[in-house]
Amino acid sequence: MEKEFGEIYNSHHQKVYRLCMGYFKGNTSLADEVSQEVFIKIWEKLRSFRGESEISTWIYRITVNTCLMHIRSANKKKEVHLEFVPDSVEENPEGEKEEQLKMLYSCIYKLNELNRISILMVLEGVPYERIAEVTGLSEDTLRVRIHRIKKSLTQCVKKING
Repeated sequence: MEKEFGEIYNSHHQKVYRLCMGYFKGNTSLADEVSQEVFIKIWEKLRSFRGESEISTWIYRITVNTCLMHIRSANKKKEVHLEFVPDSVEENPEGEKEEQLKMLYSCIYKLNELNRISILMVLEGVPYERIAEVTGLSEDTLRVRIHRIKKSLTQCVKKING
């Protein structure tokens, strides 16, 4: 089981982390913390995975649920963990790209839960069929929704850039 878990971790940890970054608006320490929680849950529940869906779909669902539980818990405690505090960006050729990603994640965070889940999965390259399965939307509805989300995000980023 350890070998299987290691393979799962190696192939999915970056995707889980980026999905968490989307939920926590670029807060790297919170994304790290919740990503660790996700993999603890995966370890604990790996034997109960029934194989009714792709393992990546199962992992996305655990990630989404863990992020939402953390947000709800923080809201109940009236703690504000979701403030966007950009990390200091080193001066390098990637600095501009990092800033654009932070702006994008800032805009993604403003979306409602379903749209946020959908677009984050699209950005990870998850097939529409799998996204539809996770979100409960039909593929046709999902395609229209993604098109509208992309337009909305483009406008949001343009607004931030002035």
